[in-house]
Amino acid sequence: MTQERNISQDGFKATGPAQARQELEREISRLPVDMLDPRRRLEKMVRADIEGKPFSELTKVTYDHDGAQLCGHVMLDNLEGKGFVIGDFTAVGALTAAAIPLVCAIMHAAASRGEDLDGFLMDFVYPSIKGPSIKGKKVILVDAWLSEKSFVQTSSLVTLRHGNELNLDFSILQNEGAELLAITSLVGSLGKGLAAGGSTDTATDVGSGTDMGLDLNIDEGQDQEMIITLVNPLSQEKQDLPFLPLFRG
Repeated sequence: MTQERNISQDGFKATGPAQARQELEREISRLPVDMLDPRRRLEKMVRADIEGKPFSELTKVTYDHDGAQLCGHVMLDNLEGKGFVIGDFTAVGALTAAAIPLVCAIMHAAASRGEDLDGFLMDFVYPSIKGPSIKGKKVILVDAWLSEKSFVQTSSLVTLRHGNELNLDFSILQNEGAELLAITSLVGSLGKGLAAGGSTDTATDVGSGTDMGLDLNIDEGQDQEMIITLVNPLSQEKQDLPFLPLFRG
């Protein structure tokens, strides 16, 4: 089942009146783009894309020349901040077509740092992958927006309630001889008590683009780690994986 673990970088939880934090966010949103750090610049683009929408594939961000560069470097930084350093993983895989530009962006960001990182795409027409062989590699799966309110045709996590797509991903990667380390996304959220292939009627409802109020990850005050439990439908082997969205809704 999905678990939430209390993690705090400095041992303290975020404090202060909600009104003060909201006012700070409004002030930041009014700053010129060139005054913002990369994560804040990317956040501003994501907010603009999802405004008034229940869901977005975030293509206005991921196919933008500046957005693509920001996505690659900021998502790499986020993974490194969570303990996943290039070299510890050697490939990133797109869960859906919406994640293809993200995988490319991460690969190019890694190359600009002098690091080699392969990419691949999960293929459900004939259960396998598209791209270079991942045999013997440690991999991280990527998507644009993953949550229970995502649309079934664009997201895998939506099937946590009624299907097994992520479990199938798990079995495909094991069959390919790869080790899955984590799942990451540009935007993501999970309800409580959900696991891949499982279901619950008491899951916490998650936000949508109209009300999510994006929160930056742990180093910006987020103190909970999200875990996804996957089950190989063939071997019944289970594995708990960190779910590491850059922005949470």
